[in-house]
Order: sequence, then structure tokens, then C-alpha cells
Amino acid sequence: MTFANLDPLPPTPDWPPCGDSAHPLIDPVGCRGVPVPGYDACLNHLEESDRAAYLATLSPGADIDHRGTSFTEELLGELLAALTDPVTGQPRLGDAWFVRANFDGPASFAGVIFGGHVRFDEATFEDEVQFSEAVFSGEAWFVEATFSDIAWFFDVSFLDVAVFTGATFSQNVWFQAAKFSGDAVFVGAKFEFPAVFQDATFEHEARFASVTFGDHVWFGGAMVDGRASFQGAVFERATTVGPLVCTERLELSEAVFERAVTVEVAAAAVRCRRTRWASTAALRLRYAAVDLSDAVMEYPVSVSARSRPFVFGDEEMAEPGLTDPRVRAVSLRGVDAAHLVLTDIDLTDCRFAGTIHLDQLRLEGRYTLATVPSGLRWRGMRPVRWTPRRTLAEEHHWRATRFADADGWMPAPEGEEVLEPAALAPVYRQLRKSFEDGKHEPGAADFYYGEMEMRRHADDIPWAERALLTAYWALSGYGLRASRAVGWLLAAMTATVLAMMLWGLPQDSPKSTSTGTLTGRNITMTTETPDPVNPTGPWRERLSTERFEKSLRVVINSVVFRSSGQDLTTAGTYMEMASRFTEPVLLGLAILAVRGRVKR
Repeated sequence: MTFANLDPLPPTPDWPPCGDSAHPLIDPVGCRGVPVPGYDACLNHLEESDRAAYLATLSPGADIDHRGTSFTEELLGELLAALTDPVTGQPRLGDAWFVRANFDGPASFAGVIFGGHVRFDEATFEDEVQFSEAVFSGEAWFVEATFSDIAWFFDVSFLDVAVFTGATFSQNVWFQAAKFSGDAVFVGAKFEFPAVFQDATFEHEARFASVTFGDHVWFGGAMVDGRASFQGAVFERATTVGPLVCTERLELSEAVFERAVTVEVAAAAVRCRRTRWASTAALRLRYAAVDLSDAVMEYPVSVSARSRPFVFGDEEMAEPGLTDPRVRAVSLRGVDAAHLVLTDIDLTDCRFAGTIHLDQLRLEGRYTLATVPSGLRWRGMRPVRWTPRRTLAEEHHWRATRFADADGWMPAPEGEEVLEPAALAPVYRQLRKSFEDGKHEPGAADFYYGEMEMRRHADDIPWAERALLTAYWALSGYGLRASRAVGWLLAAMTATVLAMMLWGLPQDSPKSTSTGTLTGRNITMTTETPDPVNPTGPWRERLSTERFEKSLRVVINSVVFRSSGQDLTTAGTYMEMASRFTEPVLLGLAILAVRGRVKR
């Protein structure tokens, strides 16, 4: 049976409680204690002889019901003495009911073995209470219990569900080295003074949702073999949380940290949706997939990956079941990145769209972003090789829906909205600016490429602009792919050289002819150069070594925007003009691409 299937409070007894009208002389103010079996009064109000007779009937492991009863230190001691096992020297109880009981003085349940279900719902402990080394074999319920002084649960063992829902701890509480073999539920509890959970072991879920930690709280060395939830918890003065290990998800959504805090956690996932940090914070994580959606950061918050296990008590903490060494950010949506620093974080699956001040995000250490599919891929019957670059996870999601065979592109998680290119272009632009402001021009180049890709595919730009972007992409990869620009340059030069050999160079180099007239002592000279003659004859004769050398000279001069001075046919003249316009542009694009990769 799980705690969810239990009633929060036991049913109202169908016998008259102590002090009711059936026995008004016992307690004039009206005690609500449940009468002990065979008597009309609660244990506190029994005559001394009757109490002794009742206690004599008890044996180790007996079930007891003392709901609403007031206990002094002496009375509790008498009850536990009657239930003490003579062999072990430890009190041993069966089902024990202390609902709404009141403990006026110190209450010691140290070393007690609770063999059945235990209920302390709405019980009040007005002085120090001791449960150290106690064993709760069944369900232990402390719903809305009040601990007015120090509560000791040191080295206690809860072998089934432990429920402290709504409990109030008005002084220090110690759960150090406690062992919770079932679900541990502290939902809505209030810790007004320091709470210690060091070295505690939670073998199932640990639920601290809506808990208020009014002072420091220590979870150093704690181990949760399941999910740990602090959803909606308030940490008023806590400066550290952890180091602790959680084999499943650590839930910090909607939690509030009012002081500067350091969180050290090794977990499969850490969810911080709408978490509010009212001061500086440092999250030092291992293994975790971190979700920071809509988190509120009023001061700098750093999230960093730790390469080695956490150390507590001079020993490295065990991390069973945690295998993926990466610390991954899965979402920054709604976060004001102006206050966020990510160090050594894997951003392969991170969703950036909707991040505020993304251009001010700081990425440090080694970080990884998604990349385009590598190698040769197939789009239907056509082979495709994607230009290597870093991309957003959102682009992967969009491209995975665009093609029927989206080989290599990651589809969006189930239920995740797929954004269109028009929405992704500004995201790339802000990331580019972030890298440029950090003087990381080579890194910014990939985001510029992604921005231009999204603009080229966006459906809200004119077709003429889209055509221009397509040409820019095809010729030089938006001025970022030197190999593409050099390839086009070599192709253009090769085509121009071939065209020059076939049609651009004249049949023979025209020779100048000079004529002169002698008149007295004056000589008049006239030099004429005949027009170049278009080449004739078979193409094989035109493709000679001599004509190749001349054509190459013309083309190379055109690339550097110079005239070769070579005599050309009319067609050759136009070829040279076209070459002197296009090829220097391609050379410039290649130089621009190289500069973009090496600029600092």
C-alpha cells in the first residue's frame, strides 16, 4: 500500500472519549483521549491501580491506541517499559496510534521498534523528542505534527512510507544518517530552524514539495534512489544544497532561493522550471539534463559541469545508475540570459527560442552544440552532403519535418512545437552577436550561416531577396565557405581559359604595318594594326600549348583585376570583361571566408 491510498487522519472513534458526558468527573475540561480497552478513561486519567493493571496486560509487539492522550515523560516511559523485549532490551510495538496526542515533556522513542503502522498525525511535541535509531517497519505518519523543540531522527530507519505532510519543526531537526526504505513525504512541512539530512538514504521518492526551510538545511552525502521533489519549496536562508545524489530527477521547479546558494547534485535530470533565484547561485552538476524554462534570475547564476564525483566526508560519493557523463541543458526558454553563465555544458538538445537577452549569454569552457548530419546522405534518389556547422536543436526539429526522408536530423520530442525558419533566424542572430561580443568570430560564423539559412527558407521575405540569398549560398556559403568560393573560381577560370583558347584568341597575332612618306627632310610614318582574325580550323588545333599559355595569362590577370594586354577577338574581349568582373568577386568571397575563420 502506498501513502496515496491512506486516509490523512484515522476515523473518529465510535466510543465516548475520555472526559465526555459519560464520565464528567474524570476531567472537567474535557479530555479527548481514547479510553484504554476495558476502561472509561484514557491512559493519562486512569487510576494508578487501573493503569498498572492495563500495562500488565501489554507485551512486546502489542497494538496500542492512545489517540488524543496527553503524555508526560514518566507516563511515556511506563508505557514503553511495558512493551520492552526482555531479550533485546528495546521497546517493540505493533500498530501504534498517537493521533492528536500531546507530549508535555521530553519524549524519547530512541531505539523503539515499531513493528506495525504508526500514526502521529496532529500530535504535539512540546519538548525535545528523540527517535534516534528507532525502526519503523510499517507506514509512519506524522501529518501536521508539531515539533516545538529539537527533534532527533538520527540513524532512524523507515522501512515503509514515512509521511510528515504539513508537520511543523519549531527547533532543530536531525535526520542525519536516517534511512527511508519507502517514500519519504514532507509535503508542506515547515522547518523553522536548521534541518539536517546529512548521509540520509532515500530508497524511493523523497518529496519536499512546498516545504519551507526557514534556516539552513544540509543534504550533504544524501542519496536518493528515485525522484526527489522540491517543487515550490522555499529556501529562506539555505546557502548550500548537497552534495547529494539522485538516480532519477531532482525537481526544483517553482522553488525559491532567497539567499546566495550553491547546489551540488549528481542526478539523471534537474528541472528548474519557474525557479526563482533572488540572489547569486552556482549549480554544480554531474550527469544531469537541466531544464531552466522560465527560471527567474535576478542575479548571476552559473551552471557548470563537474568532471569528478563529489566528495563528502573525505570520500567520493557513489553514483549508482548514472552513466551518461554529460551535463546537458535542454531548455532556456523564458530565461533572462543576461545573468546566466554556462560552463562545460552540452547544448546539443537545448531549445533557445524564447530566451530573453540571448545575445548576452556567456558560454565558457567546453560546450557542444548540435551539428548537421555528417557524411553522404540521401534525399530520395539524390545524394546530399551537408556543410559542417553547429546548429540549433530547433533547426533539427524543423528539417526533420520538412523532408519525408530526414536522414540524420533529430525530430522534435513528443508534444514539442516545431518552429518555422522565420522564428529561428532571430535566435541565430542573437547567438551570433553573443559570440561576436566575446571576440569569438569563428564561432559566430556558424550562427551567421544558420541565420542566413533560416532567412533563405523563411516564407515572409520577397522572392527576389530569396533568390539573391540562394545565389550567395551557392557561390560561397554566405561568404563563409572558402572551398566553395575557390571551387567556383577555379571552375570559372577553367571555363574562361577554354573559351579563350577556342574563341577568344585570334588565329594569329596581328602584326603592325608601318608606311612612310619622305618629303624633303620630313618623314611621315603611319603604323596600322589589323583587326584580330577569328580562329578557324579544328578545335584540336586551337587547344595548343601556346594558346593555353596565352589564355591562362589573360585569365590570371583578370582575377587580380588587371588587363593582360593580349590581342583578343571581339568574343575574347567580352570574355575578358566578364572574367574581370566575376572572378575577382569569387576571389574576394574566398578571402572573406578564410578571414571569418581566423579572425580574432
